[in-house]
Amino acid sequence: KTFIYDIGEGGPSGKQIKAVQTGGPSGGCIPADMFDTAVDYESLASLGSIMGSGGMVVMDEDNCMVDVARYFIEFTHSESCGKCVPCRVGLNKCLRILNQVTAGGGAPRHIDLLDELSHYIRECSLCGLGQTAPNPVLTTLRHFRNEFEDHIVARRCTSGVCEELALSPCENSCPLHMNIPRFLQLFKEKRLEEAFESVLFDNPLPASTGRVCQHPCDSRCRRQMMDEAVNMREVHRFIADSILLSDDYKKTFDRIASRKLPSTGRKVAIAGAGPAGLTAAFYLALLGHEVTVYDALPEPGGMLRFALPQYRLPKEVLSREIELIEHLGVKFVLNTRVGSEQLPLNELDDKYDAVFIAIGTWKESWVYQPGTELKGVYPALNFLEAVAKNEEPPLGRRVAVIGGGNAAIDSARTALRRGAEVTVFYRRERKDMPAIEEETKAAKDEGVRFVFLAAPHRIVGDQKGNIKAIEITKTRLGEYDSSGRRRPVNTDEIQRFECDSVIYAVGETVDLDFARASGFSLKENGTIAANRYTLETSRPRFYAGGDVITGASNVSNAMAYGKQAARNIDQQLMETSRMNLLFPEIHYGMSPPEDPSPNHRHHGHHIAISKRIASETEVVDGITAEEAIDEACRCLRCDIEVVTPS
Repeated sequence: KTFIYDIGEGGPSGKQIKAVQTGGPSGGCIPADMFDTAVDYESLASLGSIMGSGGMVVMDEDNCMVDVARYFIEFTHSESCGKCVPCRVGLNKCLRILNQVTAGGGAPRHIDLLDELSHYIRECSLCGLGQTAPNPVLTTLRHFRNEFEDHIVARRCTSGVCEELALSPCENSCPLHMNIPRFLQLFKEKRLEEAFESVLFDNPLPASTGRVCQHPCDSRCRRQMMDEAVNMREVHRFIADSILLSDDYKKTFDRIASRKLPSTGRKVAIAGAGPAGLTAAFYLALLGHEVTVYDALPEPGGMLRFALPQYRLPKEVLSREIELIEHLGVKFVLNTRVGSEQLPLNELDDKYDAVFIAIGTWKESWVYQPGTELKGVYPALNFLEAVAKNEEPPLGRRVAVIGGGNAAIDSARTALRRGAEVTVFYRRERKDMPAIEEETKAAKDEGVRFVFLAAPHRIVGDQKGNIKAIEITKTRLGEYDSSGRRRPVNTDEIQRFECDSVIYAVGETVDLDFARASGFSLKENGTIAANRYTLETSRPRFYAGGDVITGASNVSNAMAYGKQAARNIDQQLMETSRMNLLFPEIHYGMSPPEDPSPNHRHHGHHIAISKRIASETEVVDGITAEEAIDEACRCLRCDIEVVTPS
């Protein structure tokens, strides 16, 4: 930890460190949660590694641990003298298996076979090379087994290193695995309707995600080697808006609905009308199933409607996308809480062939401190939901917001639009904030004040139970934790800030009452336990996905679970894989651009700050048609692997 963070200053561009490999090619791979280990012979040996040459190879999230094991085995195999069979033949066999796995040809039996082979080589080889060569395989199998399973079961390399398992770096890093090069090329060819279909069948909420997705595709765009990543999110927003918000949108709805497969006679219930539930409903309806979505709120959309402010995601945009889902035959039953006396799970079990639980994380994590019982203390989600329902909570003139995530920034900017002076208090530094960077910058530009290295101590009230001030404990940064951030440590310095209300945005959690009463197996953190690949729970015919199994995440991750659930539910009900039947076959240019646009990245256009803070008007207008075409022309087409001579 000292070498990596204090001396090496952590990962480049804020990327999270995944592992360190010590001791040269015969060393082992040590995961981030073991970085407290002392660098000495005995400590490293206890982790399956060695001191060796004293060298360290530090790997971040862009490194594939299966490929790392393959690389080092390739080296030690080439160095083997060949005198003994375990080393000569065993390493050759290990290398062949690892090559298969990284190329997408692995089988589940290969994991146990690699483990067995590695132990045999280590115990039976004659010299130190053979006895230590399997260390990279054994340690990656021990600490990163899930990456081997991803390669074999899901045929995915999360890091995007194994190119046989990804269409392109951007497609691989997108949780929904959108074929980004395809819609960029179709739009570049001025085939707008086909570009829209390409986007929609990969992502059924394209206009919403075009505004609020955290765009992980940018992080691995190879255009960055020249200047800046292609602004893929803004292009797909432009495509979606051009169709969904046009006067002729119903013709497109009819064309999409015409792709529905014949009715299967099977009935599927979905609990939760948020991003995960809406996505599952879209695909299951297209697959010919009768789909009913239940939600406790009065309108569908989940956090997209009731937690994201209007100035980020206009509700008419979301409503148009939901209208398409309804056009496919999906029924919504609202103001109905699944798992309660109103609608017990057993009733769903009796009426439906499959049930998908996608209720999200609507419970606010809470910090119990002196003063949190006072009038004017709000959990962030409750505050944002009340505003979305046009219920205006009384804030007063000065508002304090506690937290550094997206809910904190959304709460701060929402309070600002209600005439308040807003201060955000965060216990770490600005660079450590998990909120989307452009949203944090926008909040600062609009006039939100930030106080860093500050943790709440207590809220001070008057005799009537109203808030007078908040007291903050100044923090200092201590040692690094497993996330690569320094832990905040409280000091003795207390500061007082006058305020009229306090909004706590310290995280969201699963409804534990529902989770415990549901009969599902739960994980330690209270989320529902589900198979990583099938999303099946401990209860037959019940599936779960999104935040309810991962904890609070983001829109695109939740949608990815909805898509995965639809695929697996349909496969179980119909006993065959049919998802690929939905996607239209669209041919498009497959030649790399001879002269990609030399221009820099285009950004959405922000409206004037004075206009922003005076209304709920959408802050970012998006890019123009000309900018969208130019942005598509910036793509280098990393998806093209073979160029056929003309």
